Amino acid sequence: MKNLDSFHNEIMAAKFEALYKEAEEARKNAYAPYSGFQVGAALLTDNGSIYRGVNVENASYPLTNCAERSAVFAAVSGGERHFTAIAICGGKGTDTKVPCYPCGACRQVLSEFCGKDFPVILSDGVYTLGELLPYSFQLEK
Repeated sequence: MKNLDSFHNEIMAAKFEALYKEAEEARKNAYAPYSGFQVGAALLTDNGSIYRGVNVENASYPLTNCAERSAVFAAVSGGERHFTAIAICGGKGTDTKVPCYPCGACRQVLSEFCGKDFPVILSDGVYTLGELLPYSFQLEK
């Protein structure tokens, strides 16, 4: 894990901070009437576009969709396939200090499009997808 303050590339650190703010803004649109745990994600594409996603809960809990997958699905629906980084912000009420790690399903979906060095930006720093999911399921394409 690398702390945002220790990033050697100040430009990239500024982009990551801005992307995290996008996730914070997206979080305001989360639909979480059952858990109260609102999550926002902001996915940066290689061409500089940002796709936001939020968690959308359902009374039938397994049908709930996570913010990270919502962002990926929106980007793919928009024709995107190459991503630079994702920021994730979550919590109950106004508390977003505790890092909101992506669930296993979201990690696997990200691994479909992103390599092990793909940055995942959380409230406590930046992780790589490889750190969060060292052994993803893969089929030959």
